[in-house]
Parts: sequence; C-alpha cells; structure tokens
Amino acid sequence: MNPIARSRILLYGLPGLPLAILGIPLYVYLPPFYAEQLGVGAVGGLLLLARLWDVVTDPVVGGIGDRLRVGFGRRKTLILIGVPLLMFGVDQLFRPPAGAGGSHLLVWSFVTYLAWTLVSLPYTAWGAELSRDYDQRSSITGSREGFILAGMLLAIVLPAITLADPQQSAGTALEQLAWLLWFSLPLTILVTLVAVPEPRSPLPPVPWRQGLQLLRGNRPFFVLLIAYILNGLANALPATLFLLFARHVLQAEAQAGIMLVVYFLAGLAGIPLWLWIARRIGKHRAWALSMLWAAGIFAWVPLLGPGDAWLFVGICVLSGLSLGIDMALPASIQADLVDLDTARGGGQRTGLFFGLWGMATKLALALAVGLAYPLLGLAGFDAQASNPEGLWALSLLYGLAPIPFKLAAVWLVWWFPVDRAVQTATAAEVEDLEAARAP
Repeated sequence: MNPIARSRILLYGLPGLPLAILGIPLYVYLPPFYAEQLGVGAVGGLLLLARLWDVVTDPVVGGIGDRLRVGFGRRKTLILIGVPLLMFGVDQLFRPPAGAGGSHLLVWSFVTYLAWTLVSLPYTAWGAELSRDYDQRSSITGSREGFILAGMLLAIVLPAITLADPQQSAGTALEQLAWLLWFSLPLTILVTLVAVPEPRSPLPPVPWRQGLQLLRGNRPFFVLLIAYILNGLANALPATLFLLFARHVLQAEAQAGIMLVVYFLAGLAGIPLWLWIARRIGKHRAWALSMLWAAGIFAWVPLLGPGDAWLFVGICVLSGLSLGIDMALPASIQADLVDLDTARGGGQRTGLFFGLWGMATKLALALAVGLAYPLLGLAGFDAQASNPEGLWALSLLYGLAPIPFKLAAVWLVWWFPVDRAVQTATAAEVEDLEAARAP
C-alpha cells in the first residue's frame, strides 16, 4: 500500500472537530440541564444506563463493520447511516420538547450514543487502514486528534461566552452547540467521504471462534490495551477532579476556562514535536517519554495552593504539550497490531480491535469516577461546603495519584515488541496475502 498524500491526511482529520464538539456537552452541560427538571439522582441513573449501552455497542458495531461487503466502502457506509441518526438524536437531547421527562432522556441518549458509535468507530478504523507506513500512521492519527483538540476548544469557549451572560442558561448553550453540530458534521463528513479513499481488503472475514483464538494469542495487543487503560485512568483522574481542584485548592474557579484553553492549545502545539521524536526513536518509546514528561510535570501539582493559579497555568502549558500525542500514538500502535492479527489469519478486523479499544477508554473513565469520589468521601471532602475538609486528599488524587499509573504504562510499553522493523515486515506479509487473494 502506497503512502497517501499529506492533503488527504489533513482532510481525513476534519470530522474529528464536530465529533469533539459533541463530546463535552454530553458530559458537562447535558446532566445539569436535565437535572433541573428530573433531579440529580434520576439523571445520574439514566445516563449510567446509557453509558453501559454505549460500552456494549462498541465491539458489536466494530465487528459488523469488519464483515460488511459493500461497494461504497464498509466504513463509509456505517458513517452514512450514523450521521443523520446522530444529528436527529442530538437535536432531541439538546433541544427537547416541552415537558420532556426521563423516558425522553433515556431513549434519545441510547439513540445518540449508538449513532455516535456508528460514526466515530468506523471513522477511527478507516484511519488505521489508510496507510501501512509506520510513521505515516502517526501523522494520520495526529491529524485526527489535532482536530479533536480544536473541537474541544470550541466546545469550551462558545458556551463560556454564552454563559457569561447571567440571563443565559445551559439550555441556551446546548441549543447553540446543536446548531453548530448540524452545520459542521455533515459538511466535514461529506468533504472527507469524497476526498479520502477507503482501502478495500480482499481478505475474507474469519469465523468468530477462530478469530477469538487469534485474539487470545495476540499478546502485544493485550500489553498495549493494559497500558492504554492505565494511562487512560491516569488522564481521567485529573479530568474528573479538575473543576473541584480549581475551585477548592487553587480558589481560582473563574480562571478554570483559561486553564483548559491553555491546556488544549498546548496539546495542539505539541503534536508536531512528538511526531518528530517518534520518527527518530519509534512510536512506543516516544509515547513512553511523553508519559514520563507529563508525570514529571504533574508531580509538582500537590505543592500548589490558593494564589498559585498562574503557576498552575504554567503546568497546564507544560503538561499539555503531551496531550495530543498521548491520544495519537497509542492508536497508531494499535493499527500496527491489526496488521499482526491479519498476517496470522485474522482477515482485516480493524473495527473489532478499535471496538475493544473504545471499551477500554470508557472503562478507564468509569474507573476514575469510581475511585476518585469514594476516596474523597472517605477523606471527609464535601464539594458543597465553602471550606471543605480533606483538601490534601483532593490535591493528592488530582496531582499525585495519576503518576503510578503513568509509570506502570511506561514500564509496559518501553520494550514493546512491535517496533518499526517488525511492523514493516508484518505489513509486507499482509500485502503478500492480499495480492494472493486479489481477483
């Protein structure tokens, strides 16, 4: 497979922007919006059911995508099914009719999460199949994650501007983001579908039982998956506790938006630097170094207190430099492991692999919430109190607790067996298999 043009790599990344715009409202603005009508407990329970549904659908949608045989392209077909469903689901969630209750939230959350999976999972798998070049795969994932970071910035800045007006509400912010999604999602998807080809593999799908045996024998995949969950947990802990840390430890809630913007901008700026490093020392070593860098910076966080907001902005800049590549390089390595599976007789099961990847991401987020809040409660921390006890526990969970998880992930991937030489040889094997099966 020949390397693809840089312009196509850029155009492939475009849909990451609207998909990221959708993510933050679903997690940040939607729960309090519905909680005003239904109560916090009811909304929490309903959204938990929706998230469990979301976890289950990932490997199912991935497996279906691997087995589709359609002329337009199996990844593109699922995306085309998912886009209108996603737009309609978002519209119902973000702009509900008068009197919408718990059943409305549950049903349309199910629809929206399923549609999001139908779009995002084939989109990710498509990127893994665009090129088998060791370094270009990182450029492809870097393009996608760069647009995702840009979308996150938009999703933070636009509602902040809206909510700065005391007469506006979370509902107004959700409505504006719904309109933005309705405009940007079909436009970027259309451009990408037209401009970027979807490679087609002549290899047939394998039976499920044989496929499971191959998966169990793919030890590098499980090593990478465990490292990814550990690193995801390390990232999710501070993400879950960020607003509490800014409000109660730094006493700088008003500057929280600036801190997030600086963090994501640094993530965008750091992607080219880490891609350059990865081309010289290999993807797994570059990812390990980025995790070590983030851990070294975050080790200083527990020393901060009231009045240190601008010192924390500096930490946001330095730690943020590793954010984008921390998202891009693991996905690039995962694509290499799909080649390993294919060479051993697995067909081309990119969708299934990234479906399991999606489950791991959601598991890490769930574990972060499940660990952080009970531990804070044991330390006597009360988020509703003006001067809560247990601030030391909040500082340690936010700044220090992620570091052991990062270090464990570094230990797993530093000597990762699938390096440039192994991947190049494996890609050649796959191309020989496809040449033998080609009509």
